[in-house]
This record gives sequence, structure tokens and C-alpha cells, in this order.
Amino acid sequence: MSPRPARSAIPALSRRERQIMDVVYRLRRATAAEIHAALPDAPTYTTVRGLLRVLESKGHVSHEEQGRQYVYLPRTPVPDAGSSHLAHIVSTFFAGSPAAAMDALLGSHHTRLTEEELERMTALVEQARASARRARKPDDGRGSPR
Repeated sequence: MSPRPARSAIPALSRRERQIMDVVYRLRRATAAEIHAALPDAPTYTTVRGLLRVLESKGHVSHEEQGRQYVYLPRTPVPDAGSSHLAHIVSTFFAGSPAAAMDALLGSHHTRLTEEELERMTALVEQARASARRARKPDDGRGSPR
């Protein structure tokens, strides 16, 4: 029997919890009423408040008190959450291949890239290529490549 893959330290999210987290990340900080208003096919306001308590207990959000209201904030910074989710998507849908994910993104008729975005992507590919070359070069023990 093969070992199970390691689970994340943060519990998985239900569909509704993911929707709420999408809103919290988009708004950066929001009250339960603002989150409720932004949800597609929203459940009751009371349900949203209950789900926010669950998300807080799971470690996904925290809150600050502003008067009588709680303002909810994501516990994981946007760049960290984005990187983590993107790595999961690449692993799950593209067999761990960043090139396959990039091909799907660039090959989509929904993707419209500006010249600046293309230049940025080119620069990132060149940086990754240079980093890979440095990692492959053997060291002769004197701190310089052979």
C-alpha cells in the first residue's frame, strides 16, 4: 500500500468557503455584510457569518473589531496564497509541468497579453533558464566553475 500524500496544515475548503475566501481576497478586508453582498447565489447572512467563524477556526481568516462590526482579513498574504494555489493547479491539472500550464494559458482564446506582459514573461523564462544553468554547473572546490 502506497503512503498517502501529505495533507496541508490548513484544512481544505468547501465550495462556499472557497467562494467566501475569493471575496475576502478580492476585497482585502470586508465585513460579513460586504461578503454576503458579493457572493453569487448567496446563502443567508447568518450562514455567511457562521462560515466566517469556521474559516477563522480553520486559520484562513482573522478579524479586527471596528465598532460593533468584525472586519475579516485573509491570514495568508495574496502572493503566498496565489503561489500555493498555482502550484496545486499545475500539479493537479498539468502533471506538474509548468510548461504545460503556460501552454494552456497562452493557447487560450480568452488570454489577451499586452506587449509588457509578454516581455515580463520572456524575462522570467530567461531568469529560470540562467538559474537552471547555474545549478547544473559543477564546482571544482575553489568556488568557480570548471
